[in-house]
Parts: sequence; structure tokens; C-alpha cells
Amino acid sequence: MYKVLLVDDEPFITEGLSDAVDWSSFGFEIVGSAEDGEEALERLHEVPVDLLITDISMPIMTGLALIREARLLLPQLKVIILSGFNEFDYLKEGMRLGIENYLLKPIRFEELEATLSDTVRKLNADKPAPSFGQDELGILRDNIMTRWANGRIMLSELTERTELLGIDLSQPYVALAIIRPHATAGAGAANPDPAAVLPEADGVTFVPFYNEEGELVVACCIDGADEGKARVTQALESLAAHWESRHIRLRIAIGEVQPMALAAQSYEQARKAQQFFLVLPDKLLLHYAEISSSASMFPAGLLDWEAYAKPIMAKDKEGLLSRIQADFTAIRSAEGMNPGRAKAAAVELMIRMKMEVDKLGRADSPEIYKELLAQVVAANVLEDVEEAVKAASFFAVDSFSGEDMSPVIKQALRFIQEHYAEAMTLKSLGTQFHIHPNYLGQLFHKQTGDTFTDYLNKYRIDKAKELLAGSSLKVNEIARQVGYWEIGYFYKQFKKHVGIVPGEYKDLL
Repeated sequence: MYKVLLVDDEPFITEGLSDAVDWSSFGFEIVGSAEDGEEALERLHEVPVDLLITDISMPIMTGLALIREARLLLPQLKVIILSGFNEFDYLKEGMRLGIENYLLKPIRFEELEATLSDTVRKLNADKPAPSFGQDELGILRDNIMTRWANGRIMLSELTERTELLGIDLSQPYVALAIIRPHATAGAGAANPDPAAVLPEADGVTFVPFYNEEGELVVACCIDGADEGKARVTQALESLAAHWESRHIRLRIAIGEVQPMALAAQSYEQARKAQQFFLVLPDKLLLHYAEISSSASMFPAGLLDWEAYAKPIMAKDKEGLLSRIQADFTAIRSAEGMNPGRAKAAAVELMIRMKMEVDKLGRADSPEIYKELLAQVVAANVLEDVEEAVKAASFFAVDSFSGEDMSPVIKQALRFIQEHYAEAMTLKSLGTQFHIHPNYLGQLFHKQTGDTFTDYLNKYRIDKAKELLAGSSLKVNEIARQVGYWEIGYFYKQFKKHVGIVPGEYKDLL
């Protein structure tokens, strides 16, 4: 994939471009964004890109100045210019610097996509024969396979990359397995690598890789659905026994056997099955079919995630409580209801809640849900199961409402409040808190409702308003005190968030 950097001082432009174009279908990958030329140049030093898409008019360093500097760093860089002005001088200078196109805002996406198609053809023509080291090959392999398992890769790209990397996905069926090693007493290996000793099995091709969380995933590619499942199970049981003899306990979760085109379903099932080790810690291997069968015999509509998702996402605790009470009333009145089925359905529901809350990055989520699931498993009366479901549901609501933000977001907000006057980017915060900036940006937006840039600008402008009201400082001095070193950009942000310029605001006080 060719790498792309988006540069515009209006975050909604870069966010809109990211969302509105299917970049992977053109062979591109967005690796970052910046709000001015200086920040963009800093990113180019860290992550060399193939295509720069930049606005012309920006604070600190203009787009044209950025292109000139970037050309010194990356001579083969392709550039697309964005502008709100149809000015001949800009166009002439851009052509002199060597650009792919000069697009006027609002952007016509048909023209942008046609330009991307032309650009990728030029990049392909300039591309030397690939030469990878083993580390690079491993990273590329993990990336491609993880995107495949999540259903986030186009078939054309998958075919091209698997051929390049020698990955065999030619079998008609596949089951995805997630393998987590846990050392036991007397363990002799600190970091076991189960992938290194995958057993052989007739008609089965094992393709190991590591996902985003660093977990070992094995694509078990087979030539027949029924007999292949038995061979996969036997092989993975053999693998578990191998490591058990070395005091390493493997927890292997396997999704259903699926046609190769539905691999993402098997992976999602394996992820779900892996969660059930919270309530079945003595098991070595769990098939999704086994853990879902008891819940599937439960009456439809009761303790069903789809019915619970809406009030949880809407932060509607009253509606959620009504739903729980109604479900358990129906369970008590159902004829011939086996209490074990109710417990199994509750476990299934709570595990789905945990999987959604885990996406928010809450560090305490595993321990909280582990305790609540243990309460369900140990329950002797239905009331205890109901109380655990209530607690799990309300914990999920609080997590999504931001009342209990993830620790890293709390730290980020505290850092902004204490250092708002200093230069600050998502990348610098990511470095500070040891988290990837892209993930930090997504988590920040999900838990605060604002992008990082918008939140920072709002906070700085609020501080500027306080200084305008309570000090005799000049406007340019206030701008610097709250973190703006380009006075024009300060005026622009102040008017955006307050509706008037600083001088007019001061006159109203």
C-alpha cells in the first residue's frame, strides 16, 4: 500500500477525506494528518510517504513552502494541492514544483478519484522490485493477515500480497484459532512461541500470524468442512499437550469452519469463544459451536444482545433496568425452563458486553467482568444471575457515557489542562502515554465527543477569553500565552468558537 499524508488546517477536511474515499481500493493507506506545514514536515521526517495532499493556505507554513521542503526530503513524492481559491499564481507555482493536480474546494470526489488512479499508475511505474528483510516480511505478513481476518482487505490486494509473501490460502475452507499461552508452576519458557511447533495434519495448512493485540492467530485451511474440523481439533489438541508437558498452558479458541470467503466470521467467533475462558479456566480448547449451543436453546428475544445494545449505547439506565426485569420475569414464568440455560444465556450476553467495552480501552474491564461472570457461574438462585446482569449492563453504560473514561484519556485531558500553552500533537501525546496516535485519536473522539484538535482549540480559546476578561495583555500576547504562535490562526479559531474576533469580544465585556 502506498502511504498518504493529509494536510489541512480544518480537521473536518482531513477527516472527511479519510472517510469519503475508499483509499485501499486505489492501493493507498492514510498514515496521518497535520494542520499546518511545519507539523506535516515533522511527520514526513518520521514516516516517509508516497503521496502528499495539502491545502495551500495554512498557518505557520503554507502548502507551497511545505512542498518545496518536502521535495528536498522525498524527491519522488507525489503531491495533490487543495485550495479554496482559483488563483493562477498558485497554480503556476504548483505546476513548477511538480504536482499531480490542483483541486478546488469543495472537492469533486470524481476528480479526486481520477487523480488518485493516475497517481498510483505513476507510482507503480516508478516502483523498484521489492526487497524485504525477514522482520519487514513478518510485519507485512501480520498486517495483511490481520486485515483479512477482520474482513478489511480487498480481494485483489489480498491475492497480490499473498502471492508476494508466499501465503497459501488456496484451500476452500478455513477455521480461525486464537492461541494464548499461560505459564504454570515450574514453567521453563518465559515467552513460548506455539507457532514454531505447529503440528502437521493431512489436508490442513496452518498459516500463523499475530494480530493487533500481539495474540497468535492460526488460520487452519482445510480441504473439507466436516473431516477437516476433526483434523484441526486433533492437531491443536496435540499442540496443547506439547506445551502442557513444558508447564505452558495454551488456551485455544476456535471459530466455526467457514468457506474461505467468510473467514472474518470464523475469526469473530474465535474472539468470542476466547472470552469464555473467563468462566471455563480449566479448559484447554474451546469450539465456538460448543459454547453457543446452550444459549441457542434459550427462548428467542430474552437476554439478547441486540435488545440490550440500544439502551446501553443510548446511556438509558431506566430503559435497561426495565428490559432486565422484563426478561427475568419471563424466564421465571417459562414452563420447563432449565436454570442452566438462563445462566448460559447471561454469560453469553455479558461476554458480548465485555467485548464492546474492551474497545474503549478500559484497563479495569477484564477484572470487573471476570468477577461478575464468576458470580453468574456460582449462582444458586436466579436473583444472583439477575443482579450480575444488572451490574454488567450498568458498567457498560457508564463506560460508553464517559462517566468512567479510560485511564489514558483521563491522563490526556489532565495533560492538556496543564500544558495547553505548549506545542502539542496527537503524536506527542501518543509518545507521552505509550499509545499509537491513531488509536489515541479514535479513543479520544469516542470518549469526549470531540476530536483532539477541536478539544485543544476549545480549551485554549476558553483560556484566551479568561485573559481577555481579566488582564490588560494585548491580543497577540494572549494568543502566545494560550499556545498560538501564528496570530492569524488564533483569530480564525477564536471566531470559529466564539463567533466574533477577540477585539469585539473584549468590547462586550
